[in-house]
Amino acid sequence: MLMGPGAPFEMGDEDVLGATMPVFIKRPRSILAYLANAIETMPDRDYLVFPDRRVTFGGIAAPIAAAAQRLADDYGVGRGDRLAISSANVYDYAVTFWAATSLGAITVAMNGWWTAAESLDGLAVTTPKVIFADDPRADRLEAAGVELGAPLVRFGGPWWDEASEDPAATIPHATIRHAAIAGDEDDPFLILFTSGTTGRAKGAVITHRANIHFLMSHSLTGAATAMLNGTAGANIHHKTLGASPMFHISGMTAQLIMAPLGGMTIVYPPVGRWSEEQHVRMSAEHGITRWSLVPTQAWRIVEFPDLASYDLTALVGLGGGSAVWPPELLRELTNKFPNAVAGLGLGFGMTETCGLGTSLPAALVADHADSVGVPSAGVSVEVRDPDTNQTVPEGEVGEICMRSAANFLEYWDNPQATAAAIDRERWYYTGDFGYIRDGLLYLEGRRSDLIIRGGENIYPAEIENRLVEHPGVFEAAVVGVPHPQLGQEVAAYVTRTPGVAAVSEAELVEFLAASLAKFKVPTSITFVDDFPRNATGKVLKAELLDPSAPARFVSE
Repeated sequence: MLMGPGAPFEMGDEDVLGATMPVFIKRPRSILAYLANAIETMPDRDYLVFPDRRVTFGGIAAPIAAAAQRLADDYGVGRGDRLAISSANVYDYAVTFWAATSLGAITVAMNGWWTAAESLDGLAVTTPKVIFADDPRADRLEAAGVELGAPLVRFGGPWWDEASEDPAATIPHATIRHAAIAGDEDDPFLILFTSGTTGRAKGAVITHRANIHFLMSHSLTGAATAMLNGTAGANIHHKTLGASPMFHISGMTAQLIMAPLGGMTIVYPPVGRWSEEQHVRMSAEHGITRWSLVPTQAWRIVEFPDLASYDLTALVGLGGGSAVWPPELLRELTNKFPNAVAGLGLGFGMTETCGLGTSLPAALVADHADSVGVPSAGVSVEVRDPDTNQTVPEGEVGEICMRSAANFLEYWDNPQATAAAIDRERWYYTGDFGYIRDGLLYLEGRRSDLIIRGGENIYPAEIENRLVEHPGVFEAAVVGVPHPQLGQEVAAYVTRTPGVAAVSEAELVEFLAASLAKFKVPTSITFVDDFPRNATGKVLKAELLDPSAPARFVSE
């Protein structure tokens, strides 16, 4: 019914960028096709609900067309050009993104938590024709006092011509429908940044094909789950909270772009720090049916003391990713949200796979909570020996490799990093290590150095490189330490430079905060006389965290 010949999710093997792999036969060639269809078939349904503005699927067509016209006329934006956005989740962000996509341009989604120095680095890599930012981030860029290389336009009210926003016009919809068939499915439309092992962010290039494969695989999983649960055909108007930033894979591809596919409404909280009270309160007020969370957020919600006072009976689905969800967290969620856990969907993926990889459905949680599940539809997973690149036997640990039509195209203007991450057969080498047992994938360890703090990927090299720039630091080692809610926290160990005035922990924290996003700044800095090392002189970071290891190197 779902995957047979002529069915909505029929699959077959086709060439994808030089490699043969499974694809969905009945797929659109552009993400704009989903938006055009939603505009046409459900024009009066709410698409985006912001604190100060509500817009339907039909109502967003004219603003997109008006913004696209301004992009083309005033900034010369066309097919293949880059357009950078640095902002919190606001209405202007969504319209600007869709307008750029309708022109065949590529949106550079800047990490909104970056410092000015990090943002300038991202701009230098991608060379956009125009930069859009909300006031806090625009202020940050202007305060840097350097040439940005492109005009800076502030959000805070439509920057396009509102006079051309005629809700009754048919041209905007026709423009989007035409754009949906004008390009190639392997054209890029988005650059999302991911941390680099060398300390410099890499821009992962996402194509229409990749995002569509993710959406169809996700939809197939949902349809199969509904059939198994006996809820197939149920006409549920799903609503979700936009708790993930649009510059993340979860907030962009799994919410803003996914919503038109099934007519989902996204309710965005006020700009500012996420809180469990606000999340729960808004869920009750808006009848939210689905939550997408990282484990840190889930922990804070289940431990929220006033949780029982809110009506959350509309909640029927709960999902997320970014890390293995602890079994005790899943038990707490099951106790407090039994209806939502029945529609549980946890995933293991990354920016480079458009969030697609493996999934752990509710049926497997009870017996395999320590697993990250089975391959998602259209995804091949292998565990390989990192030295020989050969597939290892079942149960043996190796590097997790994934291949699907959802894999990213390349790292923008970084052929060396691209070649190291994805081979000619389109296998992506995740850098994560694990093993396969009985058809399920288990994580054994993260990338050798990667720290995942509250869903944010942090590579120690970037922090270490910044630390040793301080004249009082001779050498530095940064590691992740366990944290009950965030998963991991950042800790640094440093040796002081001989003959230089002793630097304090507070001074180093202030030094790092001037150039690094807040989530990267260590919460603890330990001064040591020397580091534990192996025979070749490499620092043994594991011994820094091992309480049974010799403590000879710790000075204070």
